[in-house]
Amino acid sequence: MNDAQISTRGPRAYASFIGIGLLAGLLSGLFGVGGGTVIVPLLVLLLHFNQRLGAGTSLAAIVPTATVGVISYALSDSVAWIPALILAAGSVVGAQIGTRLLPKVSQTVLRWAFVGFLAVVIIMLFVVVPSRDAPFDLTWVSGIALVGVGVITGILAGLIGVGGGVIVVPVLMIAFGTSDLVAKGTSLLMMIPTAISGTIGNLRNRNVDLVAAAFIGISACTTTALGAWLATLTEPTIANLLFAAYLVVIAVQMAVKAVKGRGKG
Repeated sequence: MNDAQISTRGPRAYASFIGIGLLAGLLSGLFGVGGGTVIVPLLVLLLHFNQRLGAGTSLAAIVPTATVGVISYALSDSVAWIPALILAAGSVVGAQIGTRLLPKVSQTVLRWAFVGFLAVVIIMLFVVVPSRDAPFDLTWVSGIALVGVGVITGILAGLIGVGGGVIVVPVLMIAFGTSDLVAKGTSLLMMIPTAISGTIGNLRNRNVDLVAAAFIGISACTTTALGAWLATLTEPTIANLLFAAYLVVIAVQMAVKAVKGRGKG
């Protein structure tokens, strides 16, 4: 156990883990994301985790959270199973590429590029509102495109630690015309093998606090189904607006990191 883990034990720490998990689970179910964009900054801010330990702990906590989310969306037939597995396969490969490119690519440039991507997505969410009845039509062309999306998602995850749902959900809605519910359920399923693969690597490098991950993950499981249920009750237009607001928060986080990174450089 390292110093960071020793300092994150006690009633305050456990209460923080539970609170972080409850919030992350709600957002995970509502938006089809892993919750890492909430878990990591809160672990760093409240409990002084370093960035790598926070990211590794978050990834481990996502496994049970995403599993409950998938079950919740599957109950309303809102998971495209085969497309999710195709995305996951591409993402696992892309993550390996991303980690190898990490020492060679400017983090600041990447972060600003991702902020630009999010800006385009946010605008498109006000323009494109897919039908909630729209299925995912898997063809050879869309299958190849899914592999590409998965690889790009994995590369960005490896380079800047961006969760898959932030990319996959809007791309499935905007580029593939999939309903928002299917996009969210499919995104959560894609995350499970990706998160397991990443967690195995992080365990080897001792970048996971298993106790924190367990508390956060179990707590998140109690609110993920609630978030998924709220998603089914929310009108697609309102759901797009809420997701756009969530992406604005992420874009601001990424822009702040880019500015700080440039300052250090």
